Amino acid sequence: MKLPKPPEKGLMMRARLVTALAVLLVASMVLAQDKNYPKAKVSFDDFKGLVGEVETHRASRLVDLDTFLKMSKEPGVIILDSRSTFRFERIHLKDARHLSFPDFTQDNLRKVIPAFETTVLIYCNNNFEGNQTDFASKVAMPIAAGPRVTPATQFAAQAKPLMMALNIPRYVNLYGYGYRNVYELHELVKVDDPRIAFEGSIVAQPQETNAEQSR
Repeated sequence: MKLPKPPEKGLMMRARLVTALAVLLVASMVLAQDKNYPKAKVSFDDFKGLVGEVETHRASRLVDLDTFLKMSKEPGVIILDSRSTFRFERIHLKDARHLSFPDFTQDNLRKVIPAFETTVLIYCNNNFEGNQTDFASKVAMPIAAGPRVTPATQFAAQAKPLMMALNIPRYVNLYGYGYRNVYELHELVKVDDPRIAFEGSIVAQPQETNAEQSR
């Protein structure tokens, strides 16, 4: 006949189990608190210093549309479109290459631009008007004065809009990655300007000639 365990022994075993679990919990909390991650790979000072260096360099490389198009026809020149893949596939300048700005890395850029000496032409949304879907202007408008007008809201409503185009960050990044032969389109061009040739899924393809249709 098996005798029942004394109640005291069962209580002791439970107490030991609870104690062990408590020790494990405290140890895990201590380890979590002691785990310090390194700082993110972000340096505002590096970017600020690069912007100061780029400012003078960029000032002499802002070109009008005629110059931009003339340069684009020279051997080895690359037109780089860094808008989103969605917008690039819908419409982009003819023969432009694509690398979305968030995908800028040394390796990715090397695949698109063969050498640091390559002439690179860049443009962005704020270079074109007449198509706010694919070339949406990035402008931060002042806060409009609402029903409750105060001196602060009046002042904000009169403030100058901030041009938030990505042309400058892209130029700065290309320069920082070692590409110094960069030129930027510096005009606001209408999308129906006859000098421009676009490609993409929404661009109407030229109709076949009668001779081609009869083949």
